Amino acid sequence: MAIYIYKCVFSIAIKSHSVIIIFCRYHKQVSSPWKLTNNDYIRYMESSETQLDLVQNGSGYDIEKEIKAFDESKAGVKGLVDSGIVKIPPFFVVPEKVVSSQPTPAHLQIPVIDLEDIRDDPVRHEKVIKEIRSALEIWGLFQVVNHGVSKDITEGMIEGVKGFHEEKNEVKREYYTRDVKKKVTYTSNTLIHKTKAADWKDTLYFRMAPDSPRPEELPVVCRETTIKYSAYIRGLGDTLLKLVSEALGLNPNYLIEFGCAKGLKIMCHYYPPCPEPNRTLGSKPHTDPDFLTILMQDHIGGLQVFHQNQWINVPPIPGAFVINAGDLLQLISNGKFKSVEHRVLANHNGPRISVASFFAIYDRICGPIKELLSDENPPLYKEVPLMEYITQYMWKEQDGGMTTLDRFRL
Repeated sequence: MAIYIYKCVFSIAIKSHSVIIIFCRYHKQVSSPWKLTNNDYIRYMESSETQLDLVQNGSGYDIEKEIKAFDESKAGVKGLVDSGIVKIPPFFVVPEKVVSSQPTPAHLQIPVIDLEDIRDDPVRHEKVIKEIRSALEIWGLFQVVNHGVSKDITEGMIEGVKGFHEEKNEVKREYYTRDVKKKVTYTSNTLIHKTKAADWKDTLYFRMAPDSPRPEELPVVCRETTIKYSAYIRGLGDTLLKLVSEALGLNPNYLIEFGCAKGLKIMCHYYPPCPEPNRTLGSKPHTDPDFLTILMQDHIGGLQVFHQNQWINVPPIPGAFVINAGDLLQLISNGKFKSVEHRVLANHNGPRISVASFFAIYDRICGPIKELLSDENPPLYKEVPLMEYITQYMWKEQDGGMTTLDRFRL
């Protein structure tokens, strides 16, 4: 399918009674964005004028002033929704066709892996290892059930995160900062002054390992639940990393001894209901800059992964976690396990709550694991200083659709 992009020059309504005037002319034809890879998406966003560009170029609208006011309010996206807006600000807007996706085909279903009895039943253990190997090779992710984290722990964390984001603004603003060195932060769109379009979400962040915050540094409303939840997630992370090690044909403790479980960061996302979900995204397409991610999502849905040239829904399963490989696992596995591209749709319904736990450490140089290499399987990547990798991931502009990990390919 072809999409026709139109150049428009228009004045934006700052007040509800203002008049919007639009003049359009044919611009160019591009392929359908729902069949683009993430690299193509990046090129599309860089080469096409979003409505944000048109506002900047055509109306004299001061986008930087609006972003500055948004940031200084320290109220996040939720503050916009609470104010009663019916149109999203231009700095959140992406082309509508970029947001679009086709229904998930029935034959493409995210793998679900049952961890019950894997310690006591050798047959089940081997079966799970094969399932994990297949899921990470083909999909880059899977869901797990019977993982040992109880319902009261998961639901308590969801409620704690919701409680924080729905606190009075004077409470939340104490944590509002873009200082990436802080162990506990609350913000909306860390790189808002740099990104092409902002995401429709607010985030509470915890750096829980290796140097965890003091209990009194955590917000009161979710302090106890966060401490409990992170302890359970570290345990589950150890279990999964042992299984992933075996799926690579390595000793069960290999990835833990390698340092994959040394660092833990938890990002607690709050996606408010969106008045125009067809004009923005909850999270833009991205891969994760870690070894392994454990994601808990509530019942709202909206998470999608890019698979076989299309966006596939990752349906919420009560009590399940979504597990995905990050860039660093793709790096050290020499591309055997894929770092999956994913995004989150905005939604009229909400709020949507998700808690993403990232296992990563950046104090070393990493390359493909030597035990996995051979004449038939030569290294695909250089030895990478991980501080250089994460710096590029966070700050360097995409270059012609090249991902951060692509820059380190041999």
